[in-house]
Amino acid sequence: MTDQVLKGESSLADEIVQILRSRIINGEYTIGEKLVENKIAEELKVSRTPVREAFKQLTKERLIEYVPNKGCFAKGFDQNDFNDVYAVRNAVEQLAVEWVIKNKTEEDEALLFEQLDAMSQYCANGMTDKFIETSVEMENTFYKMTGSRFIIQALKSYQEYIQLARQGLLAGHEHLQEILDEHRCICEAIREGDVEKAKGAVGKHLENAAKRAENRWR
Repeated sequence: MTDQVLKGESSLADEIVQILRSRIINGEYTIGEKLVENKIAEELKVSRTPVREAFKQLTKERLIEYVPNKGCFAKGFDQNDFNDVYAVRNAVEQLAVEWVIKNKTEEDEALLFEQLDAMSQYCANGMTDKFIETSVEMENTFYKMTGSRFIIQALKSYQEYIQLARQGLLAGHEHLQEILDEHRCICEAIREGDVEKAKGAVGKHLENAAKRAENRWR
């Protein structure tokens, strides 16, 4: 198991949730594997209390199953789960891009294209980690441009799952150019103020993203 260092930037329980969620989604814990509270607490050099709280949160997220008198077991995150995430994402982002065009400012639009240019440079140099990091920054700019805190909350609710899938998907850099091209189409449609073109570009990007995720879980 990869060594983890707690940063102390949030509560211990929140940090442990992030660590365990990542392990479950990436398959470091196999489906049905028992998660032993003492062992995890010892490994992370924390008390059992924040681990117990993390278990409760992950049980709510249905990534862990609690069986009375037996303990907690990893439920995993499979292809069907990712299909569900992308289906919800498609529905929400189709609405979101319409709001982005309605509420966009020149400053936000300029930032979007700055991030797109940075992604292009990282793509050209095979800098996968920086490409992913900037892609996430662009998504956050996109979310902000909707002007709605409610839609931002909806979009961010699944962002971590998408991010974890993306990291597994882009271990190399074979998909970077096609992802860049998809982002460029979305950005250009937003700049043109063409709602239908933007929705089409978002739909195409998410359709391709779902296929890439499917290949990841095949």
